[in-house]
Amino acid sequence: MSGDARDPVVVGIDGSGTARGAVRWAAREAARRGTTLRIVYADVFALPVLPELPGLPWPREHHAPVRVEVEKWLAEAADSARSESPGVPVETESCPGTPPSVMIDESRGAELVVVGDRGLGGFTGLLAGSVALAVAAHSHSTTAVVRGRSDRGQGLVDGPVVVGLDGSREAELLLAHAFEAAAAWEAPLHVVHTWDIVGVDATWLRVGPAEDEVRHREQLLLAELLAGWCERYPDVVVDRFVERGSAAGALLSYPDGARLVVVGARGRGGFSGLLLGSTSQALLHHAPCPVLVVRGRPPS
Repeated sequence: MSGDARDPVVVGIDGSGTARGAVRWAAREAARRGTTLRIVYADVFALPVLPELPGLPWPREHHAPVRVEVEKWLAEAADSARSESPGVPVETESCPGTPPSVMIDESRGAELVVVGDRGLGGFTGLLAGSVALAVAAHSHSTTAVVRGRSDRGQGLVDGPVVVGLDGSREAELLLAHAFEAAAAWEAPLHVVHTWDIVGVDATWLRVGPAEDEVRHREQLLLAELLAGWCERYPDVVVDRFVERGSAAGALLSYPDGARLVVVGARGRGGFSGLLLGSTSQALLHHAPCPVLVVRGRPPS
């Protein structure tokens, strides 16, 4: 896209109920961001050579009837998006490739990519599917994996935006996304900051600073991280939570009733080659609400 136009929100479909929920969620995001919604389907049969995928449902000679079904899915998804967010420009396309490769390629020109947590064949209660994990790990843009109650029915869950901070270099980027979403939705923002003592021996624990002192230092660190953001977004009500322990454990204890959890692709101590940190993976598997895995640039 060129000029002042914003990059689109891109959502992937596969005909599943989870994907239809992701379309509705993505339509609301496109409306909130003032941009186009692009709905794509990954057509493996359009590839010159079919990939060896477990459970590939139809041989190539069945491609023609499948194409008819795909066009129906795309049309229904577009109608659902327009019903959810009237006025949002919607475009649809069937793209050759596997679902992960198509969505990762689409992410190069997207403001946000959206996927459901499970596709066709995913059973209720199972962990996040392979497509959601692959896209979250390899996307070039921020990724939303739609989980929990917010992918069903009309409207949003009336709850806070939750963001997890651990002192990593991603903090400013995470706060930018979290504050922007909370302000747009007129929702409270819960900022969860965790700390732990790892990689030390028992002698240090006996002679090192008391836990209360460490907690006080972490509270000051959180105050520094938030400096300026509350002034920039004076109407956002911010609740701060500082805990010792794992970030994943703390975040999973807060999102009950939340409308969104915001996490980084990699946390503190993440290696340069690490594609997806343990906290974001845990949230993608277990969070009861949509998860925003932040990567790339701040929201426009």
